[in-house]
Amino acid sequence: MSDEFKPIGEKVDKVAPVEATENGAAVEDDSRAVEEIESLCMNCHENGTTRMLLTMIPYFREVIIMSFSCPHCGLQNNEVQAAGTFQLKGARYELRLTDMADFERQVVKSDTAVVKFIELDVEVPAGRGQLTNVEGLLSTIIDDLATGQDERKETQPEVYAKIEEIIAKGRKMLAGEAFPFRVSLDDPAGNSFITPDMRDGVGKWEKREYLRTPEQNEALGLTDTVKDGLDDKDELIPDQVYQFPASCPGCMHPCTTNMKMVDIPHFRQVVIMNTSCDDCGYKSNDVKTGGEIPEKGKKVTLHVSKPEDLARDILKSESCELECPELKLSVNPGTLGGRFTTVEGILTQVREDLHNQIFQTGDAGSGGDSLSSQEKGRWSDFFAGLDAAIKGEREFTMILTDPLASSYVQSMADDPSQPDDQMTVEEYERTEQEEEDLGLRDMKTEGYEADAQDAPGAPGAPGAPGS
Repeated sequence: MSDEFKPIGEKVDKVAPVEATENGAAVEDDSRAVEEIESLCMNCHENGTTRMLLTMIPYFREVIIMSFSCPHCGLQNNEVQAAGTFQLKGARYELRLTDMADFERQVVKSDTAVVKFIELDVEVPAGRGQLTNVEGLLSTIIDDLATGQDERKETQPEVYAKIEEIIAKGRKMLAGEAFPFRVSLDDPAGNSFITPDMRDGVGKWEKREYLRTPEQNEALGLTDTVKDGLDDKDELIPDQVYQFPASCPGCMHPCTTNMKMVDIPHFRQVVIMNTSCDDCGYKSNDVKTGGEIPEKGKKVTLHVSKPEDLARDILKSESCELECPELKLSVNPGTLGGRFTTVEGILTQVREDLHNQIFQTGDAGSGGDSLSSQEKGRWSDFFAGLDAAIKGEREFTMILTDPLASSYVQSMADDPSQPDDQMTVEEYERTEQEEEDLGLRDMKTEGYEADAQDAPGAPGAPGAPGS
């Protein structure tokens, strides 16, 4: 076996010194200190020593290597644990061994991983974590199978013969007489690893990530968030946060999407969604409305005359157009996506987005050479008016025009069923262009079965095979 994968060595007395570079910057040595902890030996119940080392596995992540030794009974035990948490997805690795060098591939086997030598038809269930190599894995399996063979020969001769065949085949593999063969490592927690090689070709080394099943989540002590969050009718519970694994649109790394259903009084239920990525910092917020499409659109006009109006809740859907004539502000449908916030919050979001686009280009945020002084003046006046409105120092009107009637502004009337003096809500007939843009003119919810049956190529339709 390669010397690279021997058990943990003796204690490191001190942390490696920090060397100084030519420019005076400090650079830490790659060596790390081994921590020693006095712990109970479960064999003789005397005190032994546990050594722990936090180390980084190249192309993988940080792991904790632990080694226990007891000077009283001689018990020794080596183990490896993931330094982080469970990953969002499980991972399965498969390596095809074709020469002796492949035996030296480093392997991190967590306590939740299952190892299988496919051609040997032997599987090692989840158990103690290990930091070893492929040769060490296979040698351990053969040694474990050989244990008790003398007793089986007397009591279970048929079992003995079958195990002997596996042992003989495994020793041929170790001797390099049975290439090629494969080893797989399946870890629902995603914390195991087989080292790749930059020279690996297609079919040599493979990693595949997968979503865990509810049974695997339960085995790992993780709740099946969606199922556990459903009520007796298997429906989502309002105000409860649900989490789903997703892929970051920015860096394509695994991330988490949070979802919460909120019941807006005197309106409807909406779904608030948030996605954040720890790797690249990407964040997004969105609001989705559900239910059937109403026959008419809705237009909400709010007159903001006092600071209290800025605290009104507002839901702006993706299909909604927002307009403030006094502020010379117009936000087209689709801009900003869906938002559930306040009047002040929606204005602040619009201001930040526009200001970044206009003034955060070029040197020192000047807006670039293409922006003339006259244009800069107009934009400055616009943002000054917008700032005054956000601070409650200026009256203005906010108009929400939504052809899907999925937007909402909170009423401040004492009785929500009564009209609000500062707000008007009116329904209107959608224009042909709005219905075309929303795809409603091509949508058919009744009688589509007959259309599908009469479509060319459908069974029984003229010209279809067999007709």
